[in-house]
Amino acid sequence: VQLQASGGGLVQAGGSLRLSCVISGRSSNDFTVAWFRQAPEKERDFVAAIKWSGGTRFNAESVKGRFTISKDSAKNTVYLQMNSLKPEDTAVYYCAARWPHTVQYYYAHEYNHWGQGTQVTVSS
Repeated sequence: VQLQASGGGLVQAGGSLRLSCVISGRSSNDFTVAWFRQAPEKERDFVAAIKWSGGTRFNAESVKGRFTISKDSAKNTVYLQMNSLKPEDTAVYYCAARWPHTVQYYYAHEYNHWGQGTQVTVSS
């Protein structure tokens, strides 16, 4: 299984970005894809997750109402639409996947497949 993340960049506060995570090599539909982020000298924090089968979504409180996770099954891609970005959203964003789904979807150590990070920088 491979995950390829893209879509990061530099944006002004209040702006938007859409991150993409392409998943290849999966063998079943019972898995979860999540986005985490890590700012310099901070721990990797949960942002959002989606169950591939059924599409149930989970969001961190800090991004509710601003970030939306979604998927395109035909393209094997998970998206993170980020609106109303704030300087504190600046971080490296990682997508991750886990087979099978876990109720502890918000713990980074539960995921066994990771994509490379993509930098998101929000200027004030």
